[in-house]
Amino acid sequence: MDPSRDATDRFLPRFDAAGLLTAIVVDADRSTLLMVAHMNEEAIARTRATGQAHFWSRSRQALWRKGETSGNGLTVVEMRVDCDQDALLLRVRPAGPACHTGRRSCFYRRVEADGGLTFLDDDAQG
Repeated sequence: MDPSRDATDRFLPRFDAAGLLTAIVVDADRSTLLMVAHMNEEAIARTRATGQAHFWSRSRQALWRKGETSGNGLTVVEMRVDCDQDALLLRVRPAGPACHTGRRSCFYRRVEADGGLTFLDDDAQG
């Protein structure tokens, strides 16, 4: 832990070995957890410059703006950083479903004690 990061008033992101931070995305109005993604330095810079959430796709090894193909963008209301500056919280206003499945949130299933999954009714597809 770096105490200087805990007390500073400067944004000093602490990227992992791959140059990424975890970004937790929450609906600013409903407080619903929408998705988790990763951001590199360029994604953070573009998000801050445009107000639209940009991420780094680990699978495609490419920068992407949420909604660039679906139209379901995320307008950033607020960006927060955790105590040691290695994770971000984006409070957003979504322009549609956040999940690629068409659901409002990527977190639409609960893991049960027996290992089964229960689909949650409060986040139906469509």
